[in-house]
Amino acid sequence: MKLHTLKPAEGSVKTRKRIGRGPGSGMGGTSTRGHKGAKARSGYSKKIGFEGGQMPLQRRLPKHGFKNINRVEYKAINLVVLQTLAEQKNLEKIGISELVEAGFINNKTLVKILGVGELKSKLNVEAHAFSASAKAAIEAAGGTAVKL
Repeated sequence: MKLHTLKPAEGSVKTRKRIGRGPGSGMGGTSTRGHKGAKARSGYSKKIGFEGGQMPLQRRLPKHGFKNINRVEYKAINLVVLQTLAEQKNLEKIGISELVEAGFINNKTLVKILGVGELKSKLNVEAHAFSASAKAAIEAAGGTAVKL
């Protein structure tokens, strides 16, 4: 090994363009920015959606609708589902933990019980919300509807 044969390890030295270091570098003068215009200036940053002065797409398209940021999303579960779950697992009380265990929801989901189907067994149901028909059906079967 001699001094004139020493080389850095492969991939350890990155060769990057040294911009604005005179005409000999081939990157002097305008420093690869071209002549004039917004992109040649310091501090330039393109606005999101800017299309060179043309009317941007998000302004050309028609707007419609409304998204309520305060909307509360519930997972709807019908009485039929509660009845089959109660029969399969021989339950008298159905709460959030039983529904999570059965795989219908996760523990962060809000649940609303809807009155589709028939409830034959007496069930104590715990949920975040009930429809009027579901509450009436649960109480008619002799159970209780507890709002969390």
